[in-house]
Amino acid sequence: MKRHRFWLWAFCLCALLVVGCKKKADSTAAGGTSADAPAKLRVAVIPKGTTHEFWKAVHAGAEKAAREMNVEVIWKGPIKEDDLKSQVDLVQSFTAQGVSGIVLAPLNEIALGAPVKAALDAKVPVVIFDSDLRDKSYLSFVATDNRAAGRLAGERMGKLLAGKGSVLVLRYQEGSASTNHREEGFLEAIRKFPDIKIASENRYAGATTESAHAASENLLLAQNAAKGTINGIFTPNESTTFGMLLALQKAELAGKVHFIGFDSSEKLVAGVNAGQIDALVLQDPLKMGYLAVKTLAAHLHKQPIESRIDTGATLVDRDNLKSPEIAELVKPNLAKWLDAP
Repeated sequence: MKRHRFWLWAFCLCALLVVGCKKKADSTAAGGTSADAPAKLRVAVIPKGTTHEFWKAVHAGAEKAAREMNVEVIWKGPIKEDDLKSQVDLVQSFTAQGVSGIVLAPLNEIALGAPVKAALDAKVPVVIFDSDLRDKSYLSFVATDNRAAGRLAGERMGKLLAGKGSVLVLRYQEGSASTNHREEGFLEAIRKFPDIKIASENRYAGATTESAHAASENLLLAQNAAKGTINGIFTPNESTTFGMLLALQKAELAGKVHFIGFDSSEKLVAGVNAGQIDALVLQDPLKMGYLAVKTLAAHLHKQPIESRIDTGATLVDRDNLKSPEIAELVKPNLAKWLDAP
């Protein structure tokens, strides 16, 4: 009798195990997890750098899109915007990990071409944002029309100088498509003023505020700016603009030379308010990060996407800085998206 009860108990236990395994197998076959929930898509977002205020706003936009589209954002980029090897390694690493997709702001329009192609060959879709690649085989490009944004700055500079004077451009760094287009757009617009001389257009600042500050001081000295030889200056991004502002302040030229920069930070906005920067050309980095991630997520969800998305540019000066629209653009609420929900 005892042996009979033992075998009955063993039979029941085996039956329960078989039923449990079948349920788990059915769930897996349906594409779910053990909790019957689909695995969340993992999207790697790789910016050019992580220290500038611009990239913090991009990160906030990416997180906003991630919550709306139910994807997980893995935010990782070089600390400084001159670490090309680190960015190439990140693209290769995320490709090897088999992430659902990559959103990338390439540091160099040529050097990132091969790792992006390798990702696409591995069936990892890629959306490019902020700065373009020579190879257009990616899914979509989400960015400011940088050449048009540079023209905005050039047209304003021409008006500030009343069509006469001498200007210089401090470029960012070689290989950066976005800033190169801004520089070329500015020069294109300023050349429409025949009585404005371009004193310098071939100096590069490098990727940091420190290198930009040093390059700015050297350029002002080389042009003998202290004697009034330079009437206008254009810089194409946050670090070049702040580096030049520091150099102008040190040389006691801030507010005496017309100065138009690009991008926003608390110190740059203070420069506008103080009359030391005539205008800033602002992108919408939060919108850029948002649309880049949303575009990739839409593709992953089998929805149609656009191959080119223009996120716009706005010229900001003391006259419009206090308007609600510009105030939100200058200082968006990043904590809402970067703080844990």
